[in-house]
Amino acid sequence: MKFLRTILVGALVVLAVLFAIGLTLPESAHVERSTTIDASPEQVFAVVNSLRRFNEWSPWFDMDPNAKYRYSGPEAGVGARAEWSSEEPGVDSGSQEIIASEPPRLVRTSLDFGDQGSATAELRLQPVNGSTRVTWAFDTVLDASPVDRYFGFFLDAILGPTYEDGLARLKALVESGALVEDGF
Repeated sequence: MKFLRTILVGALVVLAVLFAIGLTLPESAHVERSTTIDASPEQVFAVVNSLRRFNEWSPWFDMDPNAKYRYSGPEAGVGARAEWSSEEPGVDSGSQEIIASEPPRLVRTSLDFGDQGSATAELRLQPVNGSTRVTWAFDTVLDASPVDRYFGFFLDAILGPTYEDGLARLKALVESGALVEDGF
């Protein structure tokens, strides 16, 4: 009996320590990845400034090609909005809206994942020796719970590879020359 009590007390101490550590983790999370694309910022901007083109390079599209999409607002720029619905874990449902568009250097979106929270994402474009450095960043504020803060602590390892995949797809798309003249 004493052995079981020792195990129970030990487990409670470990849980209390993990809980306390969770409370000290950051209240926000940031993920950022970059690549260089052999194209002008204007060419890259024409693709990333349109949510209707997002699935041409989005890593989430291949996770569920049967997801449902609905677009509203302008074709591109501020107010362009996309909503998606999927049964696939990792794709889920939500919306994305362009809230800032500064040709040819920045596109910022607001993301709403329903019960899973909200975030902002940015695609920053910087000319570099005839090419474009594209940086894709994701920022979110976490709930106060230790579980959410642990999730935020590991978010870079979870989301980072997906952003790398998306940037590789964007690079391949833009460098293939398969761009439509007006960007749509």
